[in-house]
Amino acid sequence: MNANKIIRRPLVTEKSTLMREAGANVIAFEVDSKANKIQVKTAVEELFKVKVEEVRIFNVPGKKKRMGRWEGTRRDWRKAYVRLKEGEKAPDFIEGV
Repeated sequence: MNANKIIRRPLVTEKSTLMREAGANVIAFEVDSKANKIQVKTAVEELFKVKVEEVRIFNVPGKKKRMGRWEGTRRDWRKAYVRLKEGEKAPDFIEGV
């Protein structure tokens, strides 16, 4: 699988921002639903030229939403927390957000 298809987008949330500022050196990404930890690790190392220490992956179920009397669901997606090795720095586009 292509590295650009594995990593969909970085997640900029309160939790991920607090983890990065607390010195945990963690970046959050939305990843492909079929990707495993090894694929996410190699994709991050290839795209951002950093060394990865640990990858944690979570499946996030889609929420039920109503539009008037009709009910639908958002899509299920997958989230990955990537911890960088000591001395590695997060890419510039994530730091500035």
